[in-house]
Amino acid sequence: MTTNRVTVISAVLMLTIMAVGAQAQSANKTAGPSGATAESKDPEHMSREELFHTIEKLDGELFDAYNRCDLEKFASFFPEQLEFYHDHDGLSATTREQLVAAIKQNICGKVHRELIKSSLEVDPMHHYGALELGTHRFTHPGIDNDSGEAKFVMLWKWENGKWTVPRVISYEHGGK
Repeated sequence: MTTNRVTVISAVLMLTIMAVGAQAQSANKTAGPSGATAESKDPEHMSREELFHTIEKLDGELFDAYNRCDLEKFASFFPEQLEFYHDHDGLSATTREQLVAAIKQNICGKVHRELIKSSLEVDPMHHYGALELGTHRFTHPGIDNDSGEAKFVMLWKWENGKWTVPRVISYEHGGK
């Protein structure tokens, strides 16, 4: 082989290696439910701390969409079929469409949700995803001294490199 041919082959080989490396790096990241880049690392291979921070971040993204009434982004966190339980209503939604309609009617512009960070617990659910438990505070925009707290359980499912929330239980809605 001539020197020019070896140089061309070397350059092509180097570009191929770089392209494969870029694809592998891209495969390790995936568009999360909110469109933000989230690690696509299987939760089975995460430390408890990594899992905690992953779910904490996803919770923040989900409820940022909830608070801003970004219904398309909010909906992207949920599978088509789900179960949403509320202590005042029982099983109140079984589809993403029902849940989004309820948020649009009852929440948008009326309620703001804030996680009480010290209450957050995240536990692995092996071969499934994660269990998130906590307490959140609800306020009403423009109304001072009107807040309430409630507890919640969210089951996060890891499937095909994406997190979704197929089960939610929201309970102990009471006064201040």
